[in-house]
Amino acid sequence: MINSVCIFCGSSMGRDERYATAMVELATMLVKMKIRVIYGGANVGLMRVLADRVIEMGGVVVGVMPKNLVEREVAHDGLEEMHIVGDMQERKALMAKLSDAFIALPGAYGTFDELFEMLTWNQLGLVSKPVGLLNVNHYFDGMITMLDHAVEERFLRPEHRALLISGDDAGQLMDLLQHFKPVTAEKWIERLKQGKI
Repeated sequence: MINSVCIFCGSSMGRDERYATAMVELATMLVKMKIRVIYGGANVGLMRVLADRVIEMGGVVVGVMPKNLVEREVAHDGLEEMHIVGDMQERKALMAKLSDAFIALPGAYGTFDELFEMLTWNQLGLVSKPVGLLNVNHYFDGMITMLDHAVEERFLRPEHRALLISGDDAGQLMDLLQHFKPVTAEKWIERLKQGKI
C-alpha cells in the first residue's frame, strides 16, 4: 500500500505551462488520496508548485534538503516538516526511507540523478519500491527510447527495464504504481558463471 510518495522534479518551471498544470493535478490527487508527499524542500520551480498546492489543500508535505542549499535561501519556509541533511547522498537516502514510491516529473540533472539512483537501488535489491515517470508533454520520450535501446543492445535486462513505470496522466500512473510487483531477476554474475551470457 502506498502511503507516501517522493516527487522528483525541476527547480525550474520549464517553458510550457503544462508542466505546472500536471504538477497541480498530481498534488491534488495525492492529497485527496491522503498520501503524504516527500520532495526536495525547495521554494522554486515545479518544486514550489508541488509544495504550495499540497499545503493549500491541507495535505502533508515533507522537505528534505542539504544544509548548503538551505543556506542559499532556497528552502520552502511554509513546510511543517523539513529535514536538513549533510549532502545530496544523505538526501536521497532519507527520501527513499520516508517514501513508499517515487514519481519523476520534468526536470534536469538533479531529477535524472534521483530517478536513476532509485532505479539502481531497485535493480540491486536495496529497495523494492515502485518508480514512475509522469511523462508530461512527451518530456521523457527520449529517455524511454534510450532505455529501450539499452535493452536491445543487451546492456539492460527486460526485467530491469520494467522497473520504470511511465504514464501520461497522474491517475493512470498511480494505478500502475499501486499494482507494482517487485522484480526478481538472477544476478548477471550468476548468469555469467552458468554460461548464460
